[in-house]
Amino acid sequence: MKKISAVLILHDIRSAHNVGAIFRTADAVGITKIYLTGITPLPIDRFGKARKDITKAALGAENTIPWESKKMIQPLITTLQKEGFFVAAIEQSDRSIDYKKYKPSTNVAFVLGNEVSGIAERILSRCDSVLEIPMRGKKESLNVSVAAGIVLYQTLRI
Repeated sequence: MKKISAVLILHDIRSAHNVGAIFRTADAVGITKIYLTGITPLPIDRFGKARKDITKAALGAENTIPWESKKMIQPLITTLQKEGFFVAAIEQSDRSIDYKKYKPSTNVAFVLGNEVSGIAERILSRCDSVLEIPMRGKKESLNVSVAAGIVLYQTLRI
């Protein structure tokens, strides 16, 4: 199997604990970089000090995975696509496919969104694909950090 590079885009995630948990999972599956966009909290505060709420959940992964803050997501998606990345949102949508059917054959950027409102249609329309985790229960979604773990381990075959 060809070695691919996988990055994450965390857009408008509110919870620092979710960000930390995603960093920890990202480290485990070999994510090469994390982009933090919109209102997503950064691993450091405005004074350059480590955020304890992210550090507690990430257990050091915030120091082992390169990360970058970008205010706007759309130019980032365009740049990554020009660099040859396939951009796959993890979201429920009219055009989503079961995440188990996606087999990356090129570098991939996974987009994860807000815990309540998800990923806006204007962003989904810029993505190459939308991956969905089928739900059997009464709840319509999973915690964003749990969804990240499920999709990353399945698609990257860890």
